[in-house]
Amino acid sequence: MTKTFIGTPDEQPRKNKAPKLRDGVMKRGTTWSYVIRVRDPETGESKPRWVGGFTCEDDAKAARDEARVKARRGEYVDRNTITVREYLDEWIEAHAVEIKPKTLADYRHIIERYIKPNIGTLRLQAVRATAITTLYRDLRAGGGKNGRPLSSRTVDYVHAVLRKAFRDAVNVDEILSSSPVEKAKRPRREISEPGTVWTTDQLKTFLLAARDHRLWPFFHIAAYTGARRGELLHLRWSDVDLEDKQITIRGSASFIDGKRVEGTTKSGRKRVVSLDARTVQVFRAQRSQQAADKLQLGPEWRGGGDYVFTTGWGEPIHPDTLSSLFPSLIKRYNQANPDRSLPPARLHDLRHVHATTLLLAGVPVHVVAARLGHADPSITLRVYAHVIHAAEASAADAFAQAIGDALD
Repeated sequence: MTKTFIGTPDEQPRKNKAPKLRDGVMKRGTTWSYVIRVRDPETGESKPRWVGGFTCEDDAKAARDEARVKARRGEYVDRNTITVREYLDEWIEAHAVEIKPKTLADYRHIIERYIKPNIGTLRLQAVRATAITTLYRDLRAGGGKNGRPLSSRTVDYVHAVLRKAFRDAVNVDEILSSSPVEKAKRPRREISEPGTVWTTDQLKTFLLAARDHRLWPFFHIAAYTGARRGELLHLRWSDVDLEDKQITIRGSASFIDGKRVEGTTKSGRKRVVSLDARTVQVFRAQRSQQAADKLQLGPEWRGGGDYVFTTGWGEPIHPDTLSSLFPSLIKRYNQANPDRSLPPARLHDLRHVHATTLLLAGVPVHVVAARLGHADPSITLRVYAHVIHAAEASAADAFAQAIGDALD
């Protein structure tokens, strides 16, 4: 049966107009797409390649122009078929100039060690939240060395890298409309707390036992300032103000692929750390020893960076030298004093001893956070929650005693 419309000409139904393609760009639904022709290097045949998901026409045109240039150079990659491996390779190179060298190296390791072997061959646009959830679960169960379980902290690192990369795939490259990483379920986090932290007596024992080593000043200053290893290895004499009893921590040093690399602090900001009188004397002794080494070596002195901590030849100290020396000195002491041995510890634990001692002494959390270089006091609260809880146990009695004395 034929349907007849009754009404005025103005009331006649309008036919749905098909979207028009203008210079390779058109609107499809609520988003914009572009199409270019790409020559197959094997067959020589030119085929159209559509790419969509752009929020506005200008973005689609800009992407089209970039794709045309790459197509002419033979560098075009079909964004609809790009794999996770291919995208991450592009993504990490694009971010190499804006990420700290140490962070960049960590990102590369995470990508190569944990992401590519598991989901690298998946098409980026085909990745779903379930695939990411499965990745986290499998890594947690057996993603470590020799199939051992991987720590939840490392899985968190994997999540952080994937979240950054997929967010850029959505917001910057506009390959995806949404990120599957945001919907993935991570394994339950383990609350990370410092292990067994030395007491102040144990710290005193170590510092007295190691006093004959030429690198002893480093361990003393690390313990008395709470500074990180890389921050102290970055420290210059120009950053040391012994008159005002303070040092300015401006950056951090590390070794990546056998090369010394210097960058900002972990928080990206410099900070001033006050010194006690004893530590001021340690700095003075270190400067005198360094001057004596320089005088003795003469033209063979290799120093030139004004570094506070150097080798006997004046070169910057390698971080691993200090990290391996610390347990060696503990072992030496324990062998000589088996009845009064020190618990195992890492160099980084000197920082924990510093923070724990201050918190138990009643120093406000925000002051400790500033001294340690934490970007926010909440980090200090989280890392040292067990210490703060122990201090809080006596808070009720302290308050009651103060009020009770006033009432009495």
